[in-house]
Amino acid sequence: MSQSDFHTTAPAATALEAPGIDWWTMLTDPAYLESPYAELKRIRDLGAVHHDAVSGVYFVLGHNEFRQMATAPEMGRDTRLWANGWNAPESRVRDPLGYELFREFQPQMTNMNPPDHRRMREVYEKAFSPARLAGFLPMIQAESERLLDAVPAGVPVDFMSAFANPLARAVSRKLFHIPPEMGDLLGQWVEALSLLGNVIMTPDQKREAQAALRAFKAYLRDAIAARGDAPGEGFVGLALAALADGTMDEEETLTNLVTLISGGTATATLLGNGLLALLRHPRAFGQLRADRGLIRPAIEEMLRYEPGGSFILRVAIRDYACGGMLIPAGSLAIGLVGAINRDPIRFEDPDVFDITRQPNAHLVFGAGPHICLGKALVRMTAEVAFASLLDRYGRIELAGPPVWWTHRSDQHGLHSLPLRLASAQ
Repeated sequence: MSQSDFHTTAPAATALEAPGIDWWTMLTDPAYLESPYAELKRIRDLGAVHHDAVSGVYFVLGHNEFRQMATAPEMGRDTRLWANGWNAPESRVRDPLGYELFREFQPQMTNMNPPDHRRMREVYEKAFSPARLAGFLPMIQAESERLLDAVPAGVPVDFMSAFANPLARAVSRKLFHIPPEMGDLLGQWVEALSLLGNVIMTPDQKREAQAALRAFKAYLRDAIAARGDAPGEGFVGLALAALADGTMDEEETLTNLVTLISGGTATATLLGNGLLALLRHPRAFGQLRADRGLIRPAIEEMLRYEPGGSFILRVAIRDYACGGMLIPAGSLAIGLVGAINRDPIRFEDPDVFDITRQPNAHLVFGAGPHICLGKALVRMTAEVAFASLLDRYGRIELAGPPVWWTHRSDQHGLHSLPLRLASAQ
């Protein structure tokens, strides 16, 4: 993948164009994807907002600048407005496959501006409230214990494949009433669709994502039809009720469900990244073992220090001044979370992992109207998982080098985390 994959008619540059930054080479470089923080610090020190003249994309690295942008009415999430993006007339001709893929993925709350965003988000907000989610605690606890029961003690085991990924997927399946036998196929669909966030995709990746999206929607369409006129309660019930009363049409219903079901990735990256951060900081790990009251602030510091999300996208609806720079209407802006969450203007000693940090205003879930809807579920699942690990294992240690993803520029997560676990007894 290269910058030539973009439609490259860039708007006039009014933000800082720092010399020597080959943005898309950097953002896909395996070394950067493993540990981006030194390079992000170097660039943020040059300026909080940068412009890439090749792609026309604006990169926001400052905490204050991103928070203001994410809450500004001039900035939205509808990529159909991206002048150089998939919906531009030139792009439709040049890349019809990409156009069809993103067009089919478009009708959902994540990709909409007001009032459509609010219309769809309201359908699910009450289900994601902490009070409602508390009802799922026994299920999450049971799934966590079931998976840990199968983990062998005293021998090397991959934490991601044995626990973090299966737990995230099991919770998603349970919440959305997907049978266990669909687990492997569901994982394949989610993996193919995950590359949509990369912004740049190869033709093969686009074909695989489109096939996954269509198969996913077809499965959900059949599952909805099988429920007939009895939508029931819970997440799927809310979607079906909104479909029945005309709040959402069928494509919106299906595409929202695809994205919500796929959201377990955020939980898996938090578990893997967070545990690795603890293992690399044994003093903090000891603090957490000694005081379980630190689990919640520890999770917030994991999210800040080693965030699973790398990109947060916005598109300028109208010209917007950000950090003294102008982002013209129709421009794509990308918040680089690894820089935003370590901005020394907002965080004291930002490169220090401190599980007692207060306050901790990280922005891994975004900000403003599009802040992550599932953030309470991610946090709650992580609390259960880390408590279960601490209860069961008196010793948790690395059994080999961790392997980071190098295929996703928008996500920072572990492919594998080899561990050796010993009982607390």
